[in-house]
Amino acid sequence: MGSQFSRRSGDSSHGSSHNSAQSSSDSPLIPDLSSYELACQLDPELRSFDSSLQQRTSRVISTLAVGVEVRSLSLDSLREVTDCLLEMNQEVVNVILDCKKDIWKSHDLFDLVKEYFENSLLTLDFCTALENCLKRARDSQLIVQVALQKFEEEHTNGEECYAKTLQELRNFKAAGDPFTEEFFSLFRSVHRQQMSMLQKLQVKKKKLDKKLKSLKSWRKVSNVIFAATFASVLICSVVAAAIAAPPVITALAAAATVPLGSMGKWFNSLWKKYENEVRGEREIISSMQIGTYIAIKDFDSVRVLVDKLEIEMEGLLQNADFAVQDKEMVVLAIDEIKKKLNGFMQTIDDLGEHTDKFSRHIRRARTVILQRIIKYPNNG
Repeated sequence: MGSQFSRRSGDSSHGSSHNSAQSSSDSPLIPDLSSYELACQLDPELRSFDSSLQQRTSRVISTLAVGVEVRSLSLDSLREVTDCLLEMNQEVVNVILDCKKDIWKSHDLFDLVKEYFENSLLTLDFCTALENCLKRARDSQLIVQVALQKFEEEHTNGEECYAKTLQELRNFKAAGDPFTEEFFSLFRSVHRQQMSMLQKLQVKKKKLDKKLKSLKSWRKVSNVIFAATFASVLICSVVAAAIAAPPVITALAAAATVPLGSMGKWFNSLWKKYENEVRGEREIISSMQIGTYIAIKDFDSVRVLVDKLEIEMEGLLQNADFAVQDKEMVVLAIDEIKKKLNGFMQTIDDLGEHTDKFSRHIRRARTVILQRIIKYPNNG
């Protein structure tokens, strides 16, 4: 539309008003108009708006051109100008109303980040509680190993009462389940918070994805505003040409094109800044979402291993109880304990290794998100 407007401006008035059009074509506005024309080619709706805008502008300029011939403006001519400007403004409003007004930086990002870090600290507390449970499990394992050692000694020495063996088995029973009710309560609480956090992050990420998708529409809005403003100034310049002396025309045209020349660049810088802000915010949300998802998966793996260890522990305790209650069952119970002990020890090792990995995942995620936050303000 920009190049067509430039040609029409030159045809609509005589003498010095042609210089005005020439001044417009040499102004910094042209690159922005070229960008606008490209946007029109790519966007059918914007192209339709541009066509309608050109028709109305052409109609107004033609009406004004008639008044120029007699060096006067009729009331109908002025009404045509007024109606055209009002139509263009309404078209701008219609486009804006079609786009959702959710374009600025979210205010709840800080709350989400704060909640994430609070949850991560609680998760690290859970890892510490899990390590304490594993320590008690390893202590129980040592007691069982001592019981087996005592059994071998007493069995070799023919001590069929197995007093030392039974005492160690009693100690094992007294140690009880290494996983307390407080541990499971903490597990449920932290796991529930992580699930809630993941849901909030998913909702937030969808909103940000929607914002990024809407950038195309909002760029259309800026192009519409840019074109409407350009057309308005052009028409006003023609009005000035009809009623003012040539020196005034040149001055008005030069004054009018200065802000328009920078408007397109301002729009581009505004949307680029906004896009960077949204993308920076999305990076933070995505990092938290990944960290939370990994944490939940680690929780699930921990739960599986804890359940397995609980079952194996229960089997050992049952056999120890049989041996303690009935001395005739000591040999049989010890044989069963021997069979189960290796699996119990392996599960403890697996759970310990996974606990270390779980803790590293949490700390690494916190570091990544902190780096994102440090980087984020510089995106604008």
